[in-house]
Amino acid sequence: PIFTEILLADEINRAPPKVQSALLEAMEERQVTIEGKRYPLPEAFFVIATQNPLHQQGTYPLPESQLDRFALILGMGYPAPEVERAMLKGQGGRTHINDIEPVLDARGLAQMRQAVRNIHVADPAINYVQKLLQTSREMPEFSMGLSPRAGLMLLNLARAWAFIDQRDHVLPDDIQAVFAGLVTHRLPTSGARQLQSSAERLLAAVKVDNGPSASPSN
Repeated sequence: PIFTEILLADEINRAPPKVQSALLEAMEERQVTIEGKRYPLPEAFFVIATQNPLHQQGTYPLPESQLDRFALILGMGYPAPEVERAMLKGQGGRTHINDIEPVLDARGLAQMRQAVRNIHVADPAINYVQKLLQTSREMPEFSMGLSPRAGLMLLNLARAWAFIDQRDHVLPDDIQAVFAGLVTHRLPTSGARQLQSSAERLLAAVKVDNGPSASPSN
């Protein structure tokens, strides 16, 4: 079932370490090895995962190396009261799955991904990201800093944010907009609120490089 374009790994931290290791290979190498033979995964392959609170029985904490493969972490929380009320009245859930219409085909997705790759990142934006990485490694509240992989993902996410905003270049605002989601699972501290405030403190500690315009036309 892993040979797909969108893989939903539900309750990933209930999977034993051996299964987690296999998923790690798929996410990093974009391939699967079976009995010594390698099988490539689709070009558009990516993983969406959910996990249970670690204090629940039967959970296996994901190692830092695997957490680092995930670009973002988002908290679902509880539904809004009006949404929950609609669910209780039977106005949501599986019955609406068949009503979903596709909005993008594989070719359109490939074109969109290429457009994101073409978003320009000027030296001031790269310097800003590098300073964020370095500062995270120097702040005492973090037991470990952000990895180079995290920096690459941060730039990719900033490109995507700029693309959504219909710009051809990355601004510091793009980096800041996606930063909290990127660092929450990468900077080990205790408690979700502390993680969020730590991300804010890290942004506050690094001065934005107001160099030349990030636009490729300048």
